[in-house]
Amino acid sequence: MATAAPYQAPPSRPLGVAILAVLIGIFGFLLILGGALVIAGAAALAYLSVPSAFAGIGGVTFGAIILIVGLILLGLALGLWHQRMWALVLTVLFLIFVVISDGIAGVFSLGFFFALLLLIYLVAIRRHFR
Repeated sequence: MATAAPYQAPPSRPLGVAILAVLIGIFGFLLILGGALVIAGAAALAYLSVPSAFAGIGGVTFGAIILIVGLILLGLALGLWHQRMWALVLTVLFLIFVVISDGIAGVFSLGFFFALLLLIYLVAIRRHFR
């Protein structure tokens, strides 16, 4: 007779990770919406033959890049929400990039200290990710 595996409760989601995932998800959704609007606007300008540097393929390409970044951020938010290690690694790498680039540029703003605080927090709670 086979015995059932003991029940293991899913790891608890730290409140900071939940807040971060929701905020990144909202930002990703807004970028997707904005990218779609930019694509539509550039296509409409080209269709109406309005002379503009934004009309046509340049504007559509810019909108597509915004849309793709939004999709990536939405995926990252879902990964953080589900506590995936790859999402933690990508977020930590991004925060390291922000801290180093702001440090080199000498920009010690609120954003720099917020990124540094998030970096320390995510490294401290890394055991919650799988």
